[in-house]
Amino acid sequence: MRSRLLFVGLCLFAAMATLLPSSVSAATDTRVYELRTYTTLPGRQEALLARFRDHTTSLFAKHGMTNVGYWQPVDAANGAGSTLTYLLAYPSREAAKASWKAFGGDPEWQKAKAASETDGKIVAKVESLFLAPTDFSPSIESAAASKARIFELRTYTTEEGRLDALDARFRDHTRGFFKQYGMTNVAYFHPLDADKGAGRTLVYLLAHKDREAATASWTAFRADPKWTAAKVASEKAAGGSLTIAGPAGIKSVFLAPTDFSKMK
Repeated sequence: MRSRLLFVGLCLFAAMATLLPSSVSAATDTRVYELRTYTTLPGRQEALLARFRDHTTSLFAKHGMTNVGYWQPVDAANGAGSTLTYLLAYPSREAAKASWKAFGGDPEWQKAKAASETDGKIVAKVESLFLAPTDFSPSIESAAASKARIFELRTYTTEEGRLDALDARFRDHTRGFFKQYGMTNVAYFHPLDADKGAGRTLVYLLAHKDREAATASWTAFRADPKWTAAKVASEKAAGGSLTIAGPAGIKSVFLAPTDFSKMK
């Protein structure tokens, strides 16, 4: 009798676990992420990719950095052919600093860097954005897939004081609609630094089967009357649009995973 009650209890627990929101898996993710974008000098993109493929990613892992994903923009307007965007994870901001210091001082890295630059420097510009996962972000590990996909990096900049309202809309409505229309919620982040948009910015990553599927999903999503009602209600409650006006309010970059990216 006792074993039967235990079995029933375990079954009930398992059933309840399936009903918990996806944000629970992310609640335990206390890591810090860094989104880095490298712009290469003309004609040097392949040299950069080769260096990452053959040396950099393994050296990152050696020094405690987690390689999450590596992508190249699909469209020329967003840097196709001259840009590499990648995502790393660290136990903390302090750990990130220590890892980069150790990486930079590693003789193996210095040798690989020098060898790759025999024909000249490779990188023209490096941009770094430190991020923390939101409470409604899925677990990064859950985004693995067996087939290559196309990704979409989206950045929303809010009106002053409206980030909480934007988060609430994504938490309660938007993510569900995305899933309904075939988009994969990969990750949602907030920048950590004030000069990089902390308190006013939501950065998130979606995955689509392909570019055509992305277009179809967005078309269906935007036409859904329930989504429209949720959008209108959230803006009415906040006193206006949740994102700033113009193209700076919402930015979208389609990305293709590199051949050495863990996330595909």
